[in-house]
Amino acid sequence: MRIHWYPGHMVTARKDAAEAMRTTDLVIEVLDARAPHASCNPAIEALRKQSRRPALKLLNKADLADAQSTPKWLAYYNALPDVTAIAVSAKSAGDVGRILKAARAMVPDRGTPARPLRMMILGVPNAGKSTLMNAILKRRVAAVGDQPAVTKMHMGHAVGKDMWLIDTPGLLWPGMEHQGALRLAALHSIGANGYDDQEVAVELGHHLLRHYPALVADRFGAVAPGSDGNDVLALVARTRSLVMKGGAPDVNKAAVVLLNDFRSGAIGRITLESPDGAPAGAA
Repeated sequence: MRIHWYPGHMVTARKDAAEAMRTTDLVIEVLDARAPHASCNPAIEALRKQSRRPALKLLNKADLADAQSTPKWLAYYNALPDVTAIAVSAKSAGDVGRILKAARAMVPDRGTPARPLRMMILGVPNAGKSTLMNAILKRRVAAVGDQPAVTKMHMGHAVGKDMWLIDTPGLLWPGMEHQGALRLAALHSIGANGYDDQEVAVELGHHLLRHYPALVADRFGAVAPGSDGNDVLALVARTRSLVMKGGAPDVNKAAVVLLNDFRSGAIGRITLESPDGAPAGAA
């Protein structure tokens, strides 16, 4: 099943983002540290490069990502021209302070009352952008929810007397590559009506078996050698007593359990991809 989820408001939002970027000094892009490539919007990159704007890439939710994978992603992005990348957790006050410090360092000729530093913050849905916005501004200005597409319009806010921050809706792009779309669905960056839970959970289960088998065993029990993603769902159904009439395992409910446990970090710290193109956890 091909995943396609591109709500109409995103078409307008992309046009608005292109217009706003013309008067922006710095683009702050919020990525999910568990899948930094899949959550990096190529449309945003194209707009940014066309406008010749530097990018501060925030690998958010780093507390949920594999601690050995995140430094590799930071090295990858920091090696790109006009890019600075830092790993953060939107829930950490200390990390939020690092964001503004990095932003000032990237555009040193702005950041005064006469020449405020103009920033815009973008990202895929549910990457934590609104939570970061509220933390940076130290007040609730953006709606926060564990659902994609909560923010649907641009909003501008003063950060002190010398900085200005424009919030934007979560942006996806048409024609997403299938594997990347599966990862975004696993992260809950795609609306639930845009994918099949079981398909996404089977792919996630396969990845967990290959690269995090000990975490699967600790959470759900031992897995037989040679198992695949479907077997993981059967295991989840068995250990969580999820059965249908007649006693067959309810793999649909098991898929939801597996996805929710991954998203919350209940299984453990997991990353879905690596910058060299090999799956995260590969030797």
